[in-house]
Amino acid sequence: MASMMSLARRRAGGLLRPETMRHAAVFCRGFAAAADENDVVVIGGGPGGYVAAIKAAQMGLKTTCIEKRGTLGGTCLNVGCIPSKALLHSSHMYHEAKHAFPSHGVKFSQLEIDLPAMMAQKDKAVSGLTRGIEGLFKKNKVNYVKGFGKFVSPSEVSVDTDEGGNTVVKAKNIIIATGSDVKSLPGITIDEKKIVSSTGALSLSEVPKKLVVIGAGYIGLEMGSVWGRLGSEVTVVEFAPDIVPSMDGEVRKQFQRMLEKQKMKFMLKTKVVGIDASGDVVKLTVEPAAGGEQSTLEADVVLVSAGRIPYTAGLGLDTIGVQTDKAGRIPVDKHFMTNVSGVYAIGDVIPGPMLAHKAEEDGVACVEFIAGKVGHVDYDMVPGVVYTHPEVASVGKTEEQVKALGVAYRVGKFPFMANSRAKAIDDAEGLVKILAEKETDKILGVHIMAPNAGELIHEAVLALQYGASSEDIARTCHAHPTMSEAVKEAAMATYDKPIHM
Repeated sequence: MASMMSLARRRAGGLLRPETMRHAAVFCRGFAAAADENDVVVIGGGPGGYVAAIKAAQMGLKTTCIEKRGTLGGTCLNVGCIPSKALLHSSHMYHEAKHAFPSHGVKFSQLEIDLPAMMAQKDKAVSGLTRGIEGLFKKNKVNYVKGFGKFVSPSEVSVDTDEGGNTVVKAKNIIIATGSDVKSLPGITIDEKKIVSSTGALSLSEVPKKLVVIGAGYIGLEMGSVWGRLGSEVTVVEFAPDIVPSMDGEVRKQFQRMLEKQKMKFMLKTKVVGIDASGDVVKLTVEPAAGGEQSTLEADVVLVSAGRIPYTAGLGLDTIGVQTDKAGRIPVDKHFMTNVSGVYAIGDVIPGPMLAHKAEEDGVACVEFIAGKVGHVDYDMVPGVVYTHPEVASVGKTEEQVKALGVAYRVGKFPFMANSRAKAIDDAEGLVKILAEKETDKILGVHIMAPNAGELIHEAVLALQYGASSEDIARTCHAHPTMSEAVKEAAMATYDKPIHM
C-alpha cells in the first residue's frame, strides 16, 4: 500500500510542475473562443488521428477530424494491419487444413483455394471496422470532414472536400496525424499489378507462381507468408545481412530457420540494381551488397517492401513554417508540439517506431497536454509483433542492446517444446527469452516466438512498465495448461531455475 501511495504521489507531482502549469494555462484560456472555431482539428483519420479526435471530444473539446481517404482508419485499417491479418489468418487456415489436419484425424477428399471468397472476407472485415469508427465519431460528437486538408495559417486548414467543394476549418490547436506512405526505391516503378507495394499485395487476383519480396522487414515477411502458404515460391531479397534488423539476434536466427522450413528463400547482403517488367515475367538484376557478379531473378509479382516514409506532401508545412528533419519527420517537443505554437504532430510523421499502437498512444497523450493535463508515452515500452506463424513479439531491449549498454545481466529461456499446451495442440515451435539486470533482477527485455506471441507479450509489457523483476513474474500463478506458462518458466530460468526443463 505504501508503494502504491508513493507512486500516486509521484504521478500527482507531475501535475504540479511549474512548466506543466504554464502549459495548461495557455491552452485553457483559449477554450472560450468563437462558437465556429474548434478547440482541436486533427488532420488524418488513421489510428493516431481518429483516437486523438475521439479522446479530445471525450475531454469536452470541440473537435473536427479531416480525412482524405473517404473512410476512417488510415493505412492500418484500410490497406495495412487489418486486411493483412485477415489474409494471414485465412491463408494459415488453408495451410493447416492441407498440412496439419490429417494428423489430427481430420481428412478431406478435396481442398481448394477460393481466392475471391478470401478477399471478400478481408474486405468485409475492413468495411465493418471503418463504419464502426464513423459510429464512434457520431457517438462522441466528432465532426468528420472528408477531404484533403492543408494549412493556410497555424489556425486554419483549407479542405478540398471529396464532393468537389472547399471549406476552411478553424482551430485553436491542430494535430498533424497524416501517417506514412510506401518508401519507393530508385529505378523501380510500382504499378500495383506486377510490381506492387503492400497495398497491391493485399489484392492480387491470382496466386503468383513466383513472388520476389524486396525487403525482409515485418511487412515483407508477413505478405510473403500469405502467398507462400497459398502456393507461391517466395524469395526475399534483403540488402542488410539479417532479416528484421531490430529483432534480438538469437531469436532472429531461430525465426529465419522457421521461415526457411516453410520454404521461404532468402538472399541476404543483396541489392536490386534493375527491374525489367516489359515481358510476361518480371526480371530482377541483383548483385552482392558489397559489389560483385550480377545475377537474374524471375518473378510473376515483385513486392517492394523497403519501409515507409512520413506522409506530409501537400500539407502546406512550408506555408506556416513547420520544420522537418532529413528523413522528412516532424520534430516535436515532449508535448508533441512542433516549432509552430498550436500545431502538433503524432504517429508516423514524428520520430519513433512506425506502429499503429504507438500512434494511438501519441494521440491520447497529445490531447491530454492540449487539455492542460499530463500525457506520457515511453517508446521503450512499445511492443513490436511480426504476425507470421509462429509470431515474434518483443518489448524492451535486445541482448545486443543490453551488451552495448555495458549492463551486467542474466538471460532466462524456455522452449515451447517443453510447454504442455503447445505440445497438446502440436504447435510447439519457438521460445520465450527474458533479459534482466543481474544486480536488481529488473526486467530489461522480453522476446517471444510462438503461435500467439502477439497476445503473450502484454504480460511482459505490463511488467516492464511497472519495473517488475523476473521473480515477480515467476512467483505469479499462471493457469495450466496455457502457453503463458512458458513466460513464467522463462522468468524462473532468469532468476533461478525452471521446473519443466
